Amino acid sequence: MELQACLNGERSPADHPAVPVTAAQVASAAADVAALGVTAVHLHPRDATGRTTLLGSELAATVAAVRAAVPTTTVGVTTGAWVEPDPRRRAALVAAWTGLAAGRPDFASVNVHEDGWWEVCAALHSAGVAVELGVFDPPAAATLRAQGLPPAAIRVLAEVRADAAPEPLLDALDWVPLPVLLHGEEASTWPVLTAAVHRGLATRIGLEDTLHLPDGSPAADNAALVRAALERTAVQS
Repeated sequence: MELQACLNGERSPADHPAVPVTAAQVASAAADVAALGVTAVHLHPRDATGRTTLLGSELAATVAAVRAAVPTTTVGVTTGAWVEPDPRRRAALVAAWTGLAAGRPDFASVNVHEDGWWEVCAALHSAGVAVELGVFDPPAAATLRAQGLPPAAIRVLAEVRADAAPEPLLDALDWVPLPVLLHGEEASTWPVLTAAVHRGLATRIGLEDTLHLPDGSPAADNAALVRAALERTAVQS
């Protein structure tokens, strides 16, 4: 099973003391999960105030720190509209990642339901960054099917909401010729991870999606969540 680690998301140390925010903290967390066999991480780089950023000079510091700590791990970031609500500015910020060298991410998530998603995908393609297409519900899957797949797309990130089941979303994506990474959030995290394992799909785990282990107890950190996911994979296989 391919397992991606989502290290921080929009959480902060106020949510959990182990949520990594600074470049050094994110790099350390990435090294911890890489030591367990994780080969891809998804993260939300922060600026000096702790706010998620798309600005190249700020984003690059975190990506470069992770790459220095774990050179063979692929690094992905968010392009969520909440970071920059203006679609044109969001695409322009992403397009400027072209010259970031070691600070340029390998891939970025683009949410299909957000305004300007196609333009952001085009900007990523021009910057040499692969696209992970975030699809949250069947209407978003229908939007993607109607528009078609952007040229830089490498997989679909199928995210099951906390109160939803995976089957409707997977059925709506049954036409997609790309790999699907299936994951949940909060209450759906562990049931959806189990469903992904049963289906032989890639999945992800980390403090972005849940703060708890399968038994409901608090997770110590990202590495603890990865260990629990690997244990569950071994049981299911």
